[in-house]
Amino acid sequence: MACHYDMLALDLDGTVLDPQSKVRPAVAEAIARARDAGLVVVICTGRGLPESREALDAIGQTDPVIVAGGSIIAEPTTGTTLHRFPMHPTLTARLTETLLSKGHPVLVLKDPHAAGYDYLIVTGKRRLSLDPVTQWWFEEMAVSIRLATSVENDPHPEHTVRVGVCAQAADLTELETLVRTGFADTVTLHNFPAVVAPNDATHWAGGAVAHILECFDARADKWNAVEHLARARSIDPSRIVAIGDQINDVSMIRAAGCGIAMGNAINAVRMAADHTTGSNDENGVARAIEMVLCGEW
Repeated sequence: MACHYDMLALDLDGTVLDPQSKVRPAVAEAIARARDAGLVVVICTGRGLPESREALDAIGQTDPVIVAGGSIIAEPTTGTTLHRFPMHPTLTARLTETLLSKGHPVLVLKDPHAAGYDYLIVTGKRRLSLDPVTQWWFEEMAVSIRLATSVENDPHPEHTVRVGVCAQAADLTELETLVRTGFADTVTLHNFPAVVAPNDATHWAGGAVAHILECFDARADKWNAVEHLARARSIDPSRIVAIGDQINDVSMIRAAGCGIAMGNAINAVRMAADHTTGSNDENGVARAIEMVLCGEW
């Protein structure tokens, strides 16, 4: 049997990356076989481009990548932004004030190719401190940041693609409700656990798990970005395979011609998928690619 697909869309954390946030050789080899078979491999991640660099290098990625939850399509070798779904400055300002009102510094993600840096951290009049998880992540990933007490001090409001906070999971429940109630269909919203290594960097003292609440323009999700790339290459959506595990993968798992859930995927992804493979601790991506390439899936 032959492979029925032309494009392979792959999430990173929980999918291509193992529980230690590394690309295992079996997974890298399977991705190379997919390319050799003629599939366009597209990485689709919630991470920004600098935060994805190690993983992209490990799989030799040269095709465009979808980063920042679907809000940016970038050329991985030069860092050039090819397309983006920016947030309107008014929406950014309203969201920032809402998130600040509950005592969290706000992480305003930029298009780094246009703005020249990755995050504007809005601390509010109280000059709120970054949480330890975000501090660790920014240092580990060499993310470039700037600080401001108000979003009105943002020198590049037109280059914002995401507004979010990192906090204990329990703290974000009320915030998520506030955003869903106040902004309805004007935003794409995700609330999920922070997935970083080492594991103790994802927890506060006492074991509370770090969660991330992310708000995007309503058009920004992984599937819309995948579709944009597919149209440019005249690839029909029915000829796309998507593999993922988390809430921000649901759009592409549901809409792709073949949606595959990781063994460690949340229920929403499993319910949207056509197939389920092994976990990211079992080289699940490698198994899924083999099933696709041999024509079983």
